[in-house]
Amino acid sequence: MRRMIGPLLFGVIGVAILVSLGIWQLERLKWKEAKLAAINAMLVDAPVALPSGVTMEADRYRGVTVSGTYTGEAVFKLDSLADQGPGKRVIAVLVTTDGRRVLVDRGIWLDGSAATPAAAHAATVQGNLDWPQESDSYTPPPDGKTGLWFARDVPAMAKALGAEPTLIVARMPTGDGIVPMPVDTSSIPNDHWQYAMTWFSLACVWLMMTVFLLWRIRQQSSKAT
Repeated sequence: MRRMIGPLLFGVIGVAILVSLGIWQLERLKWKEAKLAAINAMLVDAPVALPSGVTMEADRYRGVTVSGTYTGEAVFKLDSLADQGPGKRVIAVLVTTDGRRVLVDRGIWLDGSAATPAAAHAATVQGNLDWPQESDSYTPPPDGKTGLWFARDVPAMAKALGAEPTLIVARMPTGDGIVPMPVDTSSIPNDHWQYAMTWFSLACVWLMMTVFLLWRIRQQSSKAT
């Protein structure tokens, strides 16, 4: 029996740790579902006037409406539209009626289309504030020849265009033949259920291995006697 104490304790502790990790992932799942529900509600809420000071922590996904004039200044990010082909995402400068220079993600200018993304004109935009986290240490800088960007890096784009780092992603068409790409939650990962099932499965395997080891020890002890 003494030979079984160590493996038994090791098995019980291992199963307990794996089960606790699975339970933690289920708790994270509830938290993530609540967060996604809150974001989805913000995405369809009636838009409000653009606040005077916005931050990613407090205002990300907030619906806003703003009037002003497109200056014709823009940067373009390499992108594509499912079933319609490649294009460029248009990040344009809008000067608001109170003189602020903000960025508007107008959507995708499809290659070969007759869109006119650089046309300057007055506009009213309804959209959602966003600070996409698309770039990392491996993201290349804008192409020196074409000027194309490879990620929506709001601070860098704002600096390049002389605007404040505030990005409004249009909910509806902004004209000029550009296809809008509203914010949604499809890019926010929610894999906690799979993680939980993985931990619970490992707990079952650990338990079966412990039971088998204890059975082997008992069999060897019986033969020894």
